[in-house]
Amino acid sequence: MKNLLAPIILMVAAGAAGAADTSAAQLDAMARRFAPVNLTADTSALSAGDKAAIVKLIEAAKIIDTLQLRQRWADNEALWAGLNKDQSALGKARQRYFWLNKGPWSIIDGNQSFMPAEYAGIKIPAKKPDGANFYPAGASKAALEAWMNALPAKDKEQAQWFFTTIRTGADGKFKTVKYSDEYRADLEKLSALLKQAAAATDNASLKKFLNLRADAFLSNDYLASDFAWMDLDSPVDVTIGPYETYNDELFGYKAAFEAYVNVRDPKETKKLDFFGKHMQELEDNLPLDKKYRNPKVGALAPMVVVNQVYGAGDGNMGVQTAAYNLPNDERIISQRGSKRVMLKNVQEAKFKSTLTPIAKIVLRPDAQKDVDFDSFFTHILAHEITHGLGPHITNNGGKPSTPRQDLKDTYSTIEEAKADVTGLWALTHMMAKGQLKDTLGQGALAERKLYNTFLASAFRTLHFGLTDSHARGMAIQVNYLLDAGGFISHGDGTFAVDFKKIGQAVMDLDREFLTIEATGDYARAKAMMTKYVVIRPDVRKALDKMKQSVPNDIRPTFTTAAALTTAAPAK
Repeated sequence: MKNLLAPIILMVAAGAAGAADTSAAQLDAMARRFAPVNLTADTSALSAGDKAAIVKLIEAAKIIDTLQLRQRWADNEALWAGLNKDQSALGKARQRYFWLNKGPWSIIDGNQSFMPAEYAGIKIPAKKPDGANFYPAGASKAALEAWMNALPAKDKEQAQWFFTTIRTGADGKFKTVKYSDEYRADLEKLSALLKQAAAATDNASLKKFLNLRADAFLSNDYLASDFAWMDLDSPVDVTIGPYETYNDELFGYKAAFEAYVNVRDPKETKKLDFFGKHMQELEDNLPLDKKYRNPKVGALAPMVVVNQVYGAGDGNMGVQTAAYNLPNDERIISQRGSKRVMLKNVQEAKFKSTLTPIAKIVLRPDAQKDVDFDSFFTHILAHEITHGLGPHITNNGGKPSTPRQDLKDTYSTIEEAKADVTGLWALTHMMAKGQLKDTLGQGALAERKLYNTFLASAFRTLHFGLTDSHARGMAIQVNYLLDAGGFISHGDGTFAVDFKKIGQAVMDLDREFLTIEATGDYARAKAMMTKYVVIRPDVRKALDKMKQSVPNDIRPTFTTAAALTTAAPAK
């Protein structure tokens, strides 16, 4: 799963998405919703072998772009080739917006087409097909389901597996085709490049992963390479292959190709280790009845902080991924869990492009100077870590259960909000003990930075509406803290923190979330959402001001990748 730091569906009046006469000016206005940024990463400490490996990985990632184009729609590659022949102002505007969306549909406009109904002899659907190019064009969900359900168990599993497509055979019947056969020619190129990168690096764990992943592309068996990815401990951190299933909007079965070529950030990763050492101490001090606290907190899930050098395919499309949690294969998750990768330079680019202008709208000038990236990013790390704190086992009617099972459809919202507030509480607790003086500082200034940054970032989350669990959870937090006096509305769309009340208000809200999870109280969770998952008029004033002046997201240019590939010796 990936965290985009923004929901991805928003109808915006920047351009007439779906209209056959969308002009170059309209397309450029739609593209401006994504602020251009130069994405850089420090590769100076890498060995010569690792730098050579990165160049090969960037070359491999460009093949991932081709594969993902093909997966997204059967005619995507042909349309892209046709667009590149048109050097008019309109043609270039279409090229730019096509590449941002990896297709002729605007992702943040509900996947509506921005192209005419027909272009260069290619008919373009008004909306992205739900089945993308994983299933035969025009095949109905009912027909596919009936076919799958009639298959023997093993064949049905393959038909529903991450790494297969469904095609129509010569006999007119559906058939299952492995990715290793469907995309054979490109996967052979990918495999060869990964083998070359493995030969270049001097890091044993990277070498192992790349060789296993190269083999997986051709065998269609990704299990061993996924385990090797979990164990990856290398200055060069790469994720490459088919992973997320969001492009399959018909069933959610099929994985799209993506690539993230990264370098590790040892300083920020060390923060995670530091927090991990204090997990039990934090658990023991949670604002929660002692009987619900965990006397032995489990091991921290694997996490790493990186800086992105290059992104491709599903890893560079529409709203940019700020973090991802993989693999999705339940066989690995059941044995080893999953690994969280945090893209620090992407987070920082989003902070500068979106949060900084938001702060100028929602905060008064005296508070704007406190908005601080270190506070923002450290709270994100704390959010991820504190998912591991609090109740994970409940007793429902005398039977062992979990908060997820008990809270049902409310769980994701409550849990995301709990992690936000517990992260705030944990940082405040650790600052008071002087444990973060080398990270965030201590005293009144550190507290001001933390809470003013959080207040501004709350509006960044709400900017796109209450469309996902993160935004719904943030609505609860903002409205509760306003009612408790921790946040203050000035009535004109600007807000402030009351530092005399915010600490207690956060603690009380955290206690509420933690207790709901500990008791598995679905009715209490539902009532909380009914009361607080709303956009109140004062908040709406701020959000309305943000509509025209705050970008939706970023559009990266991979500056470091370009420099590395330019400097690489000729083949």
